[in-house]
Amino acid sequence: MDTSSKENIRLFSKNSMQPVGRLSFKTEYPSSEEKQPCCGQLKVFLGALSFVYFAKALAEGYLKSSITQIERRFDIPSSLVGIIDGSFEIGNLLVIAFVSYFGARLHRPKIIGAGCLIMGVGTLLIAMPQFFMEQYKYERYSPVSNSTLSISPCLLDSNNSLPIPVVEKSQSKINNGCVQTVAIIGPIFGFLLGSLCAKLYVDIGFVNLDHITITPKDPQWVGAWWLGYLIAGIITLLAAVPFWCLPRTLPRSRSREDSSSSSEKSKFIMDDHMDYQTPPGEKAKIMEMARDFLPSLKSLFGNPVYFLYLCASTVQFNSLFGMVTYKPKYIEQQYGQSASKANFVIGLINIPAVALGIFSGGIVMKKFRISVRGAAKLYLGSSVLGYLLFLSLFALGCENSDVAGLTISYQGTKPVSYHERALFSDCNSRCKCSETKWEPICGENGITYASACLAGCQTSTGSGKTTIFNNCTCVGLAASKSGNSSGMVGRCQKDNGCAKMFLYFLVIAVITSYTLSVGGIPGYILLLRCIKPQLKSFALGIYTLAVRVLAGIPSPIYFGVLIDTSCLKWGFKRCGSKGSCRLYDSNAFRHIYLGLTMMLGIMSILLSTAVLFTLKKNYVSKHRSFRTKRERTMVSTRIRKENCTTSDHLLQPNYWPGKETQL
Repeated sequence: MDTSSKENIRLFSKNSMQPVGRLSFKTEYPSSEEKQPCCGQLKVFLGALSFVYFAKALAEGYLKSSITQIERRFDIPSSLVGIIDGSFEIGNLLVIAFVSYFGARLHRPKIIGAGCLIMGVGTLLIAMPQFFMEQYKYERYSPVSNSTLSISPCLLDSNNSLPIPVVEKSQSKINNGCVQTVAIIGPIFGFLLGSLCAKLYVDIGFVNLDHITITPKDPQWVGAWWLGYLIAGIITLLAAVPFWCLPRTLPRSRSREDSSSSSEKSKFIMDDHMDYQTPPGEKAKIMEMARDFLPSLKSLFGNPVYFLYLCASTVQFNSLFGMVTYKPKYIEQQYGQSASKANFVIGLINIPAVALGIFSGGIVMKKFRISVRGAAKLYLGSSVLGYLLFLSLFALGCENSDVAGLTISYQGTKPVSYHERALFSDCNSRCKCSETKWEPICGENGITYASACLAGCQTSTGSGKTTIFNNCTCVGLAASKSGNSSGMVGRCQKDNGCAKMFLYFLVIAVITSYTLSVGGIPGYILLLRCIKPQLKSFALGIYTLAVRVLAGIPSPIYFGVLIDTSCLKWGFKRCGSKGSCRLYDSNAFRHIYLGLTMMLGIMSILLSTAVLFTLKKNYVSKHRSFRTKRERTMVSTRIRKENCTTSDHLLQPNYWPGKETQL
């Protein structure tokens, strides 16, 4: 199902009868009255396939957008979230190579329909834990009464060092390329759906939302992550229905058969009829096809251009998959944006730039009729320029938030080193606070404290989101004031300069995405033209398999493992085990996230350069071989002419009638 949509359309529209000759082709074509049903069925197939690609891309896009929500809901580190994200591709590992090989010879519409059913059920299963788990719990300070003055948070924690959880639960409520275009639109809707669900509380419908004391910007906020999977699963199941009503094959129209166009499209769609057809009265034999599997695989990997391009694409997709998976998280942690806003800007700005880049690359290839070597140069050039632009993102980061004991001292005068990080100080020593708690409050001095207890707060007024903590000794210490100061629920916002950096980041990210995606179509054309026509379906299947297994599965995992090393404050579960990260070191996160992406990008550029040199070498070799062959042909022709002239002269008769008379 993940092979090229063009290959699906081409093989579906083939006639199942074995051709005998040119005349037999014409006798098998339907009359003009019979052409309309054929065209109608082909349009149904195109529409259904487009809808499948949309549903699949929607589910994949939504998975990327819900990463941070899943991490917080199940209180797990980024490395484990990476395994969950990578496991989305494991099903492809099991079947994609065989489906791409045997699917070209079997009932492809029903194979696609079965794949849709399996994928739809799997997507629905992802949401099921929400309905079997206990209610979501988050840590917060809870006043003991509704009066305007409550007991001291500091003294409250002195008797109980464990967090006081509040339990709340809820529930919420055809043209060539049209298929690829829809596949690009899918992630846009996936991220926009993720943005919408991130605004809804995870247990919406089960609790009174007025009692929720956190906002979508709070690090502990979890959106209705499960709702998007229910929607995506239902859409995928609906996409499977049309394929069970379609025939195995459709006859091609006369105009296509008689067409002598040499364009890439006609070459791709109108390949040799004999390569894929089964003779009348015979069925495809699985064992006979299986015998050709290993030789076909050997032929593919023996092609140096294909192999090098496969390696270059796999490394580049490692870079891109890891970057896209953690991009919402990067925007949240680096620029202090909510998960909803991060998903919104990615879906509405970033992905359309990718679609425009792919479209632009196709236009350039078609307008200028670029050769294979030209396609390789365009692919390489877009990668080089794109990663050079990406390099500028290192300068567009925000500094760490001021968190007492983690990024700055309690006096607020200097940053603290790794060995000096300590949440306890003289100002909160008598409070006997819990070090594992993360109930951040923002002091009036602009410094965030891990909890009201660690801020040394003595009293509080109000309730819920409007709670104000008073007489906080640590806040007064950092403010260099005599006496105590106050604080409010939630983390302090980053400075105004960070918002400006976020805008610059969006602009550069959009331009970079566009530039990198311009090489998509040239690379795809390079892939198609470097292999034998009869191996195209198999080659595309192996390519998709390699990209998904060697990039889609591992890259989110090792990206997550390295990102976890930048965590400053870990959360803890009730059982005492480590949970999800509450606070990251912004500088370390930026260097790891961008640095790893850049390193993989450089490796892919080097491999792409090798592809170009291999093409050039093959071109020179073939050109020399052609010249040598042409020279030999010319010499052979000249010798043959000379021999013919000599033989004609020698074969002339020495006697003819009337010779003596003439003499």
